[in-house]
Amino acid sequence: MSACLICGSATTVMLFEASDRLYRTTQKKFSVVRCAECGLVRLDPVPRPGELPRYYPDNYWFTPDASPASRMEEAYRRLVLRDHVQFVAQAARRTRARGPLLDVGCGGGLFLGMMRERGFRVLGLDNSREAAAIAWRRQQAPAVCAMLEKAPFRAGSVAVLTMFHVLEHLYDPRAYLTAAYQLLEPDGRLVVQVPNAGCWQFRLLGPAWNGVDVPRHLFDFRAGDVEKLVQSCGFEVVRRKFFSLRDNPAGLASSLAPSLDPMARRVRRIEETGGARIVKDLAYLALVAGALPFTMLEAACGAGSTVMIEARRP
Repeated sequence: MSACLICGSATTVMLFEASDRLYRTTQKKFSVVRCAECGLVRLDPVPRPGELPRYYPDNYWFTPDASPASRMEEAYRRLVLRDHVQFVAQAARRTRARGPLLDVGCGGGLFLGMMRERGFRVLGLDNSREAAAIAWRRQQAPAVCAMLEKAPFRAGSVAVLTMFHVLEHLYDPRAYLTAAYQLLEPDGRLVVQVPNAGCWQFRLLGPAWNGVDVPRHLFDFRAGDVEKLVQSCGFEVVRRKFFSLRDNPAGLASSLAPSLDPMARRVRRIEETGGARIVKDLAYLALVAGALPFTMLEAACGAGSTVMIEARRP
């Protein structure tokens, strides 16, 4: 049994067992526990380093093709990413740092492409060589394949560093945050987003909540957990946001109907005609729209299913 990342305690309370509900890469059951001292939720034991890559499909990012359904999906992704873009742009305008924006875990680079279109200098980093190549080729966003601790960037050269849904996947999130601190210029901004285990959805759905994502999510952070972790690495928390148009309603839709999730269907390589794909996508969008009022309400009450935090490097 490992020590808690936040408080160091080794005492846990068993919550439930779960498997890969979304992508179905395995039928193996994993134990989700809560720290008896601070309440951090996590997998225990975690998958071994040699085992974990098997749970990440090789097409774990979005790359549009020429089909009408794919063009519709990309238009939707651009629409819902706008609040991410706005949040990060506001952070960039508040800093005195003048370096580029680095997106860690950039995937196919759509976010970077949207930031570049708005005049920002951008860089990407991903642990997938193919994803980095797609970001460079399709979004004209220079991207490299590396872990952040070994990223080929000069210390103190980055103005804004973003990590969307990265920390919960890491064996040692503190190492990534420390590396981020070193890469940022003084007054540079860190923007992190994670699923929020303090949300109403987790209380209502338990292991069916999409944010659990066993076994890829090694940690299920609450907002306070992330703030403590970020502060322990030298950052000052500036603001937080509990609603994401991209993630909150879509996350609830995927919790309720994982078989309709477009990325899950693509990852699992489900055979579909073009018409069936569009019908399923439209059904999923209808479910997302239906989830919007509830997810906006829980976010307004400080219990949204994601939390995005801006922190400053002093």
